[in-house]
Amino acid sequence: MPEWESSSTARVLAPARPRKLSKVPFVELADGRLQGVVSSGSDVGRVYVSSVAVGSYEFACSTNNNRPCGGARGSFCNHIGALVTEAAVQYGAERVARYLRVEVATEDVVSGESILQAMWRARPPQGDNSAAAVVFSQFLRHLAYLELAPTTTAVPEMQWFPPTRVVA
Repeated sequence: MPEWESSSTARVLAPARPRKLSKVPFVELADGRLQGVVSSGSDVGRVYVSSVAVGSYEFACSTNNNRPCGGARGSFCNHIGALVTEAAVQYGAERVARYLRVEVATEDVVSGESILQAMWRARPPQGDNSAAAVVFSQFLRHLAYLELAPTTTAVPEMQWFPPTRVVA
């Protein structure tokens, strides 16, 4: 058994490629969904909470205060497209496809666009926005870490992460 499998710490995977955070500031593969926060294209003060369920590709998109997305009426909106595209950049398209259980045609190069097309061919249902509050609160919690002053002491709620270097 490899050492990491018996350790009490989780491996942190580096992003597949660096990505810009202005359009999709938060994306994660968690809770049986690809989920995240996507900036509005028309209003700088508005964000959308979008998600796609594993396997069924049931999708949901709403503003952070639970107003439904006008573009997600029976089909993927632009926010879902941006979320899938940025997830492919963040985690690698193959990993996103594997997580969502998307079968991409063998002649297609696995990319955010090919994942979206494969999911759309399945005609997924539009789900409710019940996860929006949880996803948005996770995003806000991540933002809170940006407000912490730089320090070399341990942050109590992050103690489960392994040290990456010794501070002199």
